Amino acid sequence: MTTLTIEQQCTIQEVCFLENSISVLLDDGRTITVPLAWYPRLYHATQAERNHYELIGDGEGIHWPDLDEDISAEGIIAGRRSKESQNSLKKWLEKRQP
Repeated sequence: MTTLTIEQQCTIQEVCFLENSISVLLDDGRTITVPLAWYPRLYHATQAERNHYELIGDGEGIHWPDLDEDISAEGIIAGRRSKESQNSLKKWLEKRQP
């Protein structure tokens, strides 16, 4: 069995969204793309909400103020999905209904 270890701290330089994925450009030159389905709040967000983000901690993470969502560079590199419960997501989605 192998274990993933992060040997150096990478920071996020840019964020972009494709139809069903989010891509981040890291300061070491890598681009990592993961499915939006890994982050349900981003998946259910409008394009305008997705594009309204802030790089936090000098690029250590991304914060979406309209969605109350945060993703760390380390989490993306490690392949960690959102751990939000279905109950929490359901309540959040209900609040978004007009």
